[in-house]
Amino acid sequence: MVAWSVELSEFYLTFAPRGAIKSQMLADFVLEMSNLPGKDTTLPWTLSVDGASNIRG
Repeated sequence: MVAWSVELSEFYLTFAPRGAIKSQMLADFVLEMSNLPGKDTTLPWTLSVDGASNIRG
């Protein structure tokens, strides 16, 4: 970080580190975006064809 600070000072820029992410916010995000086991929300697919399909391809 010190090396970056020195390099950025040439262009009158300063480095500001990001704040920490709150742990509860991260836990809530992971819970919301993950699929819970036993909870299947996908519906079965239905394949419709026009009769041009058969067992041999």
